[in-house]
Amino acid sequence: MSPRPHAVAPAGVLATAVAARVAAGARLCGLFAWPAGGGLFTWPAGDRGTRLVAVLSDDGALVTEELELALGATRYRSLTPQVPAAGWYERRLHDLFGLEAVGHPRLDPLVLPRAAGVAPPRAAGVPPARSSEPSVAPLPAHVRGEGVLTLSYGPVRSGVFESVEYLLETSGEDIPHLRTRVFYKHRGIEARFPGLAVDDGVLLAERVEGVAAVAHATAFCHAAERAADVGVPLAAQLVRLVHAELERIANHLDTVVRHTEAAGQAVAYAVVSHHKERVQRLRARLCGSRFGRGVVVPGGVAGPLRLGAGELLAVLGPLQRTIRDDTRRLMETPSFVDRLRGTGVLSADDARRFAVVGPVGRASGLTEDVRVSRPYGAYERLGHRLAAPRTGGDALARQWVRIDEIEGSFRLVRQGIDLLDELGEPDAWRVPLGGPAAGGLADGLAGGLAIGWAEAPQGEVLSLVGLAGDRVVHATHRSPSFHNLAAFPAAFPSEVFTDVAFVEASFGLSMAGAAG
Repeated sequence: MSPRPHAVAPAGVLATAVAARVAAGARLCGLFAWPAGGGLFTWPAGDRGTRLVAVLSDDGALVTEELELALGATRYRSLTPQVPAAGWYERRLHDLFGLEAVGHPRLDPLVLPRAAGVAPPRAAGVPPARSSEPSVAPLPAHVRGEGVLTLSYGPVRSGVFESVEYLLETSGEDIPHLRTRVFYKHRGIEARFPGLAVDDGVLLAERVEGVAAVAHATAFCHAAERAADVGVPLAAQLVRLVHAELERIANHLDTVVRHTEAAGQAVAYAVVSHHKERVQRLRARLCGSRFGRGVVVPGGVAGPLRLGAGELLAVLGPLQRTIRDDTRRLMETPSFVDRLRGTGVLSADDARRFAVVGPVGRASGLTEDVRVSRPYGAYERLGHRLAAPRTGGDALARQWVRIDEIEGSFRLVRQGIDLLDELGEPDAWRVPLGGPAAGGLADGLAGGLAIGWAEAPQGEVLSLVGLAGDRVVHATHRSPSFHNLAAFPAAFPSEVFTDVAFVEASFGLSMAGAAG
């Protein structure tokens, strides 16, 4: 699964190769810019230009297609007309790297709108800008006709929702077109990785998407461990699993909370919020952080669970029962369910077209969950069973997928705790990545690139990491929120303004993760 060596190729070759793989059944996972050359490098990439790396999932394995752009070259043939899932990736590359996808249907600004004359902050051969003032100029409309207007919803909204701007093009109630502007949350995360020690890199990875800190840390460490050809102790794998599944439960409960708030279900809102808080406090008791930060480290974990097996199981039993009873009772409430049924339908065709991942995809009939299709860590040992996908594609189906997954997560946590108890205290909770045994972190990697992954509550996380010694020389994370948000407008053509909150909650996205 390591990427193959790259070579300079005509600018249209990448689009042709990726389209052929997708037509044969592969799924596009992402399109990324990478410094050409590999080895000891920093960004910008000296005199070697830029590699474009398309990562695809093909029958459970990760494969790459690559294109090297010479220094000064900024144009390549767009993948989007044949592979719509590439659309947002190419917009991001245009914003940050100044790379123009020729033939892209609409290269609107996305993560960093640049004012006229402002250079891309990460263009090869150009000193990186320390800061950039984004342009907030209005975008041209898609929909035209009598009475059509563009309604700006956000970026500041009620409650504690993250900053995001939705541009709703409407002639009244119906929303024939919706655009999303996520740049308000852009933090330049990718530019902060070069030069960090690997142990510090994981701290930054945890903050790519705070609600999925464990998943992002796991993906980053997975990449580093694959680069070093190091195996993580089984006990450490199990600790990672316990924290990852508790993170999943908390996130899935959060979508229920947001739905109940939108529906005005005050009692259910209070009850489910209380259950989520109980999960978060349990996570804090296990590691000292409500978000599981500091648990996953390169080569293993920082230490054991802080509760014994008996004490932890005694807490989990009542917690699981009350969550199950209360969520099932909520899903039998007609005034709640009616707001979700038929709302925000994402068809199976659109889900496949945008290569949607996670619960959103599994609610539209897709089946991929990398805990099953590409198992990592303790999931290889425990053999996670995927719940049957739903096919409705609406907010109700997405909610049921998450409720089913909460049950599965509790089952995995119990299995992990039982196996940890059987193993007893290990000799070590982590292993070193460097040193003679590992042969140096970047040895043997094509182009200095390693890829790690994890199944976050929102779907597949990818982490592309380049290492030299104990230092990160380049890293990029792909959040499932970024990947899935491209499909968000496809769920809106038949919706009205009052449904926006339900569709957004059902997608379960993190705007910080999308903006990067």
